[in-house]
Amino acid sequence: MPLSLKIKRKLAQRSERVKSVDLHPSEPWILASLYSGTVGIWNYQSQTMVKSFEVTELPVRSAKFIARKQWVVAGADDMFIRVYNYNTMDKVKVFEAHTDYIRCVAVHPTLPYVLSSSDDMLIKLWDWDKGWVCTQIFEGHSHYVMQVTFNPKDTNTFASASLDRTIKIWNLGSPDPNFTLDAHLKGVNCVDYFTGGDKPYLITGSDDHTAKVWDYQTKSCVQTLEGHTHNVSAVCFHPELPIIMTGSEDGTIRIWHATTYRLENTLNYGLERVWAIGCMKGSRRVVIGYDEGTIMVKIGREEPVASMDNSGKIIWAKHNEIQTVNIKSVGVDYEVTDGERLPLAVKELGTCDLYPQSLKHNPNGRFVVCCGDGEYIIYTALAWRNRSFGSALEFVWSSDGEYAVRESTSKIKLFSKTFQEKKNIRPTFSAERLYGGTLLAMCSNDFICFYDWGECRLIRRIDVNVKNLYWADSGDLVAIASDTSFYILKYNRDVVSAHLDSGRPVDEQGVEDAFELLYEINERVRTGLWVGDCFIYSNTSWRLNYCVGGEVTTMFHLDRPMYLLGYLANQSRVYLIDKEFNVMGYTLLLTLIEYKTLVMRGDLERANEILPSIPKEHHNSVARFLESRGMVEDAMEVATDPDYRFDLAIQLGKLEVAQEIATGAQSESKWKQLGELAMSKGMLELAEACLKNAMDLSGLLLLYSSLGDAEGLLELASLATENGKNNVAFLCLFMLGKLEECIQLLIDSNRIPEAALMARSYLPSKVSEIVAIWRKDLNKVNPKAAESLADPEEYPNLFEDWQVALAVESKAAETRGFYPSAAEYVNSVDRSHITLLEAFQNLQTDEDAPLENGDLNHEAEEENGEEEQEEVHEEGQEEEQDEGQEEAVEVDADSTNGAVLVNGNEADEQWGTNNEGHPSA
Repeated sequence: MPLSLKIKRKLAQRSERVKSVDLHPSEPWILASLYSGTVGIWNYQSQTMVKSFEVTELPVRSAKFIARKQWVVAGADDMFIRVYNYNTMDKVKVFEAHTDYIRCVAVHPTLPYVLSSSDDMLIKLWDWDKGWVCTQIFEGHSHYVMQVTFNPKDTNTFASASLDRTIKIWNLGSPDPNFTLDAHLKGVNCVDYFTGGDKPYLITGSDDHTAKVWDYQTKSCVQTLEGHTHNVSAVCFHPELPIIMTGSEDGTIRIWHATTYRLENTLNYGLERVWAIGCMKGSRRVVIGYDEGTIMVKIGREEPVASMDNSGKIIWAKHNEIQTVNIKSVGVDYEVTDGERLPLAVKELGTCDLYPQSLKHNPNGRFVVCCGDGEYIIYTALAWRNRSFGSALEFVWSSDGEYAVRESTSKIKLFSKTFQEKKNIRPTFSAERLYGGTLLAMCSNDFICFYDWGECRLIRRIDVNVKNLYWADSGDLVAIASDTSFYILKYNRDVVSAHLDSGRPVDEQGVEDAFELLYEINERVRTGLWVGDCFIYSNTSWRLNYCVGGEVTTMFHLDRPMYLLGYLANQSRVYLIDKEFNVMGYTLLLTLIEYKTLVMRGDLERANEILPSIPKEHHNSVARFLESRGMVEDAMEVATDPDYRFDLAIQLGKLEVAQEIATGAQSESKWKQLGELAMSKGMLELAEACLKNAMDLSGLLLLYSSLGDAEGLLELASLATENGKNNVAFLCLFMLGKLEECIQLLIDSNRIPEAALMARSYLPSKVSEIVAIWRKDLNKVNPKAAESLADPEEYPNLFEDWQVALAVESKAAETRGFYPSAAEYVNSVDRSHITLLEAFQNLQTDEDAPLENGDLNHEAEEENGEEEQEEVHEEGQEEEQDEGQEEAVEVDADSTNGAVLVNGNEADEQWGTNNEGHPSA
């Protein structure tokens, strides 16, 4: 059986010929040395080059990271070794190391040593703690030494590969090789040690187009790997996976099973000859150097091979070693925090005769099946004894403890609980995947077919591309996960039983009503499990969610990829594992799940009986669930968070409850929100109280002006002045006809030109007083402009109708304190819009006629943009105007209901206190 190794390309970078590659142990970096003489560091996450070293004009055949020193060491055809600091880009050391091309440099995993091999047939050991002095020379090869590599299981020894067709094994400190392997018919280009397990193996690649696996204890050839059509230039035992990788000048990478030596896959990316392969312990990434660039691939899945039974015992596989931990071993005194790594004691359970690609407990937890390498073995969970075995690409358990295996795409076998074969099935389609549970499911790439375990009768075919299948323990619910979403279906077993018992034939689609689609959720499931009627899953964003009745709730945001193991009801915790085999638990209350399930089923009476058993800290979660179901009143009864209860009260229009919460919280936003709702419902007293509590002066202005509430406006004017809301204060005073106070507010706000213009329109008698203040203020900025200001008392001839304006002011003052209510609007809406000035001039023809109060209440605003301004008096000089001239004030002159907008500011904005310049009139 081929290993189920997904190979995904993660980086493809074109460049000059790549002679060596290396992976950084902690940074997402690839180190590549080029035939052109450059060494580059690529970030495979951002797909960009982050560092580049122009080493020499000749080929750099080998470069390695020395991560513990933040160095890169490189050997080149100019016979020099160079060391760079990859953070500062400084050159740490340059020295001539050999008398011919340097083929390879190798870094000792712990000691301050670097080995170099060369075409001068020598291997040299360099000690950087001693100033890069050569501490030993290894002589013995009779041709170019192409590669050297340390033994990871005994770092005091290393192997060397040479074109003299031999492999030599050396000890540090000894000048002579321990032994020599006459390895190949032609020169040997590469060598690597086996890192997994206890096998004393190494692999070599040669110009004779083969790679060979050797036992360096018995000095015998274990296997010859044939298939390449050109020189084998790179070999690698993968440190994490049971595979061997060989690269050749034929342009291909071949992947072989490390145990069976079967060819699993061949990669060809069309970049010409392969020169180097790099991989690293703890990573499934592999980087390959070619004539025309660099490729990085990710091999296999990172999901750990692990299984948990219903009691909390976990079994996992690290390579062929099987280990076990028990969650219950964590003492009751230990306070477990959600998401915290559990301090579990790991015990060695045994080894597996095959490389495990899946482990799965049977339903009662007594047995564990291990599947991989095209075989399965059933072990006892406690003693790890072999109970049964056989051929299988896939193995699945039924909910009763029976099992089925898929031997090929056209052959399925069913077995009883006693491991006896009871049925052999040959499906009419290509069975690509197999799933167990309540029903036996076989999948093609386009559909899934469900069968009963007893007679293997077709129950139902569903046209969907299935990635995984999860059955609830009850057998009534199933989750089908696809590439983009998952579906919750209900299995109608009574309908199926009735159909099958009736003897009616079943067509190729199966029993029509066997399944009922309940919900479709547009999320991709990574791993999932059922707890009662609740489906728990982790998604592609690594959030831990649960779904009850089609409603998805996020439990936790995971900070790294984690995979679901199981749920322990007595602890109310769901357990997950990461790829480093760390186990974490997260709280999920069973009572909460039961409550939500009962609500979904409409059994509110029983749900309310369970509610008191749910801790208070989870009541808001319950309330949000109820709200999502449209049960807003019930949600408000359950909710404990004041902010959430307030929102629900507003939603329900329960203003008394909302007012009570707002009084306790004293939140400005809550008062404002409540005030708006109260105003919309016509509850004006409550609206006024809310707006006062929220200090919403603009809202109060709207309310009082709409009601014609003079007392309220007066109080608001005082409040706005205290809070520096001068626009609101001005509008209140203006509507009340308090023109003197309006002008004084403008002066106090340092808006003297606007005060003068307003006085000219409304209180001419005040103009002289304000002009004096204006001159004094303007003199600080522009004395010449200050002198040009004209006072109407001194130059009345410059101000048209000045005397008439003074007369109108004295007459209008009599009626300025009259404040009609909003109810009188209908009596005033049709009044003439003639200005006071025009009315007064019309009456000059009949001086004895009295001026009616109603006439004095007409609007006095002139046409927009035609306000009078003080004229400049300066003999022999042209009119001057300061560049920062303030905008004129537009006013509505109705002393009762007029309004003013100063400099275009909104009514609730605070006025500025500094004018950059003053206008001259």
